[in-house]
Amino acid sequence: MSVLNRLVPYAGLRVLISGGAAGIGEVLAAAYLEAGAKVHVCDVSEAAIAAFLDRHPGSVATHADVADPAQIEAVFKVQREQFGGLDVLINNAGIAGPTAGIDAISEEEWQRTIDINLTGQYRFAHHAVPLLKASPNAHLIHIASVAGRLGYAWRTPYAATKWAIVGLMKSLASELGESDIRVNALLPGIVEGPRMDGVIRARAQQMNVPEEEMREEYLKKISLKRMVTAEDVAAMALFLCSPAARNVTGQAISVDGNVEYL
Repeated sequence: MSVLNRLVPYAGLRVLISGGAAGIGEVLAAAYLEAGAKVHVCDVSEAAIAAFLDRHPGSVATHADVADPAQIEAVFKVQREQFGGLDVLINNAGIAGPTAGIDAISEEEWQRTIDINLTGQYRFAHHAVPLLKASPNAHLIHIASVAGRLGYAWRTPYAATKWAIVGLMKSLASELGESDIRVNALLPGIVEGPRMDGVIRARAQQMNVPEEEMREEYLKKISLKRMVTAEDVAAMALFLCSPAARNVTGQAISVDGNVEYL
């Protein structure tokens, strides 16, 4: 196989993406569909699922709240029944969490961020690993964040979960290597789109500065002086599912234009 051909993702991959009906998750799903994969997404939003199925007929989408263990079990029941197994799990579902000082964050806000961003990833991995062990091209991709390698003032619950996801990934890479399951994390930086607009707006309000000024402050933090796109993240995910990446595991890969600080 030529080096160039090694960059093409494995054929016929069965891919499950949590939080996959909108945002980065949907862009990931579209990329895998374009590569010929069989894609199953789950999402907490019924409206997002309906819109996803309109845009991507032939896909499978399941309603699920990742904070509910029973609903995650139901997702994997669909996965087994409709796909007969699993090759790639993309642990993507997450929330931004509160923007506030640690003394102003409630116990409920903290716990909800942990439950969705971190415990949800454990639950998906817990159910996925037995299926991945039966795959010849198994890969577990955790979506973390640049906030999983840098401190992030006023966003402590979010940052704490993203650092923890990197630790989970590295531990699973060691644990699952002998089963030939590769495990990596993608750390998107400041990603263009409505979600980032909301984060910037909330941070501007917290710091009592105009929103446009806060947006410029974010760009100053990036070596390349531009935000990344969801497509940038999806391209890296596809690379990780190609023969070219067969020996890449245990890595926290930043896709961020080199964010220098937060």
